[in-house]
Amino acid sequence: MDAIQTVEILLVEDSPMEAELAMKALKGAGLANNLYWVKDGQEALDFLFRTGDHAGREEGAPRFILLDLHMPRVGGMEVLKAIRADRRTQRIPVVILTSSSDERDMAEGYHLGVNSYVVKPIDFKAFADIVRRAGYYWLAVNVEPA
Repeated sequence: MDAIQTVEILLVEDSPMEAELAMKALKGAGLANNLYWVKDGQEALDFLFRTGDHAGREEGAPRFILLDLHMPRVGGMEVLKAIRADRRTQRIPVVILTSSSDERDMAEGYHLGVNSYVVKPIDFKAFADIVRRAGYYWLAVNVEPA
């Protein structure tokens, strides 16, 4: 991807199948011209804070993050904590998109400042629809201060 600095959506998902489905849904809705996929929480942190493999990345933050919870190396809650703790990223809308319907996960996510918590539907069509709707809302409907 040549224009990483123009990322609008950061997809943090360790499942290649679910990532591909999410990317197709967003592209099909015309919302993924500037989408970047990272495969685990550590890569998400490296991308957001320009460290590790992303140390040379241009300045800039995504407009919207779709974040899985249960991932290798660094979990989604740790990523969310880091996002909300840093002034450069604290206002980025974050939607947890996970298979966990555990009340403790939901409560912790909201306590840490997630904007929305969505349980992944098992049905692929429903999953694609949820991703499309979330992307549309955060990129086309939601209005943020300058």
